[in-house]
Amino acid sequence: MAPRAIADQFCRHPLARIYGPDGAAVPVVDAPDSAVIADVSCGLAVSMALARGALGLPFRVGGAVLPAPEPGKRPVFETLTSGSTGVPRRIRRTQRSWCASFAVNARLFGIGPGRRMAVLGQMAHSLSLYGAIEGACLGAEVHLLAGLRPDAQRKALAERRVQVIYATPAPLRLLVERAGEALPHLQLVLVGGSKLDPALRAALLALSPSVVVREFYGAAEASFVTVTDAASAGAGVGRPYPGVRLEIRAVDGTVLGPGGLGEVWVKSPYLCARYGDRRGLPALRRAGWLSVGEMGWIERGELHLAGRTGRMLTVADQNVFPEEIEAFLAGLPGVRRVAVLPRPDRMRGHVLVAVMQGDPQAETEILQAARARLGPLKMPRAVIWRTDWPETPSGKADLTRIAAEAGL
Repeated sequence: MAPRAIADQFCRHPLARIYGPDGAAVPVVDAPDSAVIADVSCGLAVSMALARGALGLPFRVGGAVLPAPEPGKRPVFETLTSGSTGVPRRIRRTQRSWCASFAVNARLFGIGPGRRMAVLGQMAHSLSLYGAIEGACLGAEVHLLAGLRPDAQRKALAERRVQVIYATPAPLRLLVERAGEALPHLQLVLVGGSKLDPALRAALLALSPSVVVREFYGAAEASFVTVTDAASAGAGVGRPYPGVRLEIRAVDGTVLGPGGLGEVWVKSPYLCARYGDRRGLPALRRAGWLSVGEMGWIERGELHLAGRTGRMLTVADQNVFPEEIEAFLAGLPGVRRVAVLPRPDRMRGHVLVAVMQGDPQAETEILQAARARLGPLKMPRAVIWRTDWPETPSGKADLTRIAAEAGL
């Protein structure tokens, strides 16, 4: 399929069809007067966003209490981001920055007329909104399933013979944990937002005999950065997405070679313009390059992430990234969700505490495996179990609430 020419603004393809959670077709609507679109009905929200986008008018789905997006020199819109520490921010970007990747994904994944795809999350989440608008602009049949229970989502995927899913790990985890219909038509699962743990990846691959799982690493500010392929190592997050340039830089700005651990910098046509509060991207953007505060290294052409600079801490004068420990623990039997958090310690600076959801009876085996693999410095000194798992609106672990409720 030949990719469509890159456009400056969103345009619903004449062959596109959009269906809501109830299976009813979503009609084409006139552009609403307000630039802020309520995320009440995901289908109506997408239809209104496309109507304003086609006219070059600014819009944002959700965030009713926040200031409305202002017009720009090019057609612009806003998305909301809510990271693991909480406060939503308005991300301002040109429509062209998303249109550029539509053409790439049409080529990579065959998204276009006749392709049946589903989006599981609410339209206030940037990944969900992206999947819905991409499908509509490329002429796909788009099924919006937000608001349905996981078992109902699985039933809808089977009955509507969905071939492609766009989602973050959080709704996918709920989907595979519910026994339900087989999904023989499913061919591709596109995952963004956070790294898949091995158990969830295996469960997704078991949904259909022909399914392929592709992970994207990116951010609301940067959009696509890397994508995995069949040759990707399990610990990595993929190779640069087409059109993306990556550099690993030391603190002094020196570009590091393969294997060097430093801050990840990105240059691409998919970057956002600035934050919506006009504060720009202070200390994160330089000469067309953007960093969103991740540390990592490149090995055999693939990006590996150590963790976010804001979460790095010292234990006995050594730098430790909680994400590395979380990734290991998440793959152990008995662990469903995990967050590794610091507790101040007079002797070591910090010690680590693992807050987990799963099987408390497996705690001894979990700690033994952690000591054997991570050593006494990085292994958690204590485990706190909880039956629920707080999440931010974007589906990430709500670390602020988890830490507060654990007394850390």
